[in-house]
Amino acid sequence: MAHTTVLGIDSSTQSTKAVLVDADDGTVLAQRSEPHPEGTAVDPRHWLKACDDVVGDWLGKADAVAVAGQQHGMVALDSEAEPVHDALLWNDTRSADAATQLIAEMGGPQACADAVGSVLVASFTATKLRWLRDHQPEAAARTARVLLPHDYLSWHLAERRTEPFTDRGDASGTGYFDARTRSWRHDLAAAALGHDVTLPRVVADGAAAYEDRFVLAGGTGDNMGAALGLRLGPGDVAVSIGTSGVASAVSEAPVADGSGAVTGFADATGRYLPMVTTMNAAGILDLQARLLGVDHDGLARLALAALPGAGGVTLSPYYGGERTPDRPHATGVWSGLRPGTTREDLARAAYEALLCSLADTVDLLRSRVGGDGGRLLLIGGAARNPAVRALAPAILGRPVHVPAPGEYVALGAARQAAWVLGGGAAPPTWKAAGTEVLEADPTPRVREAYADLRDRTGAWN
Repeated sequence: MAHTTVLGIDSSTQSTKAVLVDADDGTVLAQRSEPHPEGTAVDPRHWLKACDDVVGDWLGKADAVAVAGQQHGMVALDSEAEPVHDALLWNDTRSADAATQLIAEMGGPQACADAVGSVLVASFTATKLRWLRDHQPEAAARTARVLLPHDYLSWHLAERRTEPFTDRGDASGTGYFDARTRSWRHDLAAAALGHDVTLPRVVADGAAAYEDRFVLAGGTGDNMGAALGLRLGPGDVAVSIGTSGVASAVSEAPVADGSGAVTGFADATGRYLPMVTTMNAAGILDLQARLLGVDHDGLARLALAALPGAGGVTLSPYYGGERTPDRPHATGVWSGLRPGTTREDLARAAYEALLCSLADTVDLLRSRVGGDGGRLLLIGGAARNPAVRALAPAILGRPVHVPAPGEYVALGAARQAAWVLGGGAAPPTWKAAGTEVLEADPTPRVREAYADLRDRTGAWN
């Protein structure tokens, strides 16, 4: 009997990844990847080529396809659907001042959160449109249409034979979409850019966006895709360590946090996906490995040879600015260096800083969403690092569930594609991958030292 096959695509900051999946049970049949150019501003046409290279002949094998893409990225197109400027990615902080302006224009942080679910920071698409208006006025004037990265790729897969489309989940990260009413705030998009602009149609959860050789789902943002791929349920918190650090949880009710700590995104199933995000995550370890002249395995060995607390060394790891806390102009700060400080201490301090930062995100999320009885899942490339695995339950202060390695964003996109293909009120229930549970004695003093440095440096940045 022939199996129904679906294709899930993850267009992330660093690469395009795709998985070919058996729609009946979620078995991954094959996977591929292709890197993206580095930088926080990228010609989005590179993503189209990477997608074509990864997908290849799989489009002829898949019955349905969905794309999950990096959130927030600004793809501004002219009347001929050509980019007017490089796409500004979520981690490009040049629009920090624009975020402050837009929040004030909307009536302050709580009014902003009430309108679009979140208090704007430099990551949001609206702030990038305002930056374009103020710094590249000719490009802004030529902008006729604005898409998100996943919209741009989905439209490409549809061969532009339909109007561009998006979904409620990814749209909720633009800064001009009301997830509660499931509608665009065209007035806010126009206020940001300086004139009216065409936005993609919003496809209902679980509905097809386009059908031709295959069924094309509405797609979603990468974090919403990960929630689908992990089968995130009520009470669960997923912590992802990639280019960014993300703590997310599924909620039945919308969140409008005027403090700005928690973003009130929608998910891809009709519910909500409140989230706390850091800009600095796996890159903390990348830099530390370069500084110490070791690879990641060597960095882990050094860190595990040091005692908790890293000999009194503490790191505030906001190297490229930070989103949580909102310090877009911050830099990294080391404290507690002494004549006897060792390479092992320096390595451990980097891991402890990363995990303390993520522990802060989990606490913030739970304080707004509630619930403490679910799983704490750890995913992302760095979740396989032995020092991360050893220290995470100690610093997070609870058992940590680590799913089997996999491309969960792409798998979530595939699950959405299977949902659209099969119909029904909810995504299909696929077998869960094996999960390892990690435990360790808590080390609260490590978090206390980190919090002290975090709060002291807040007055500087």
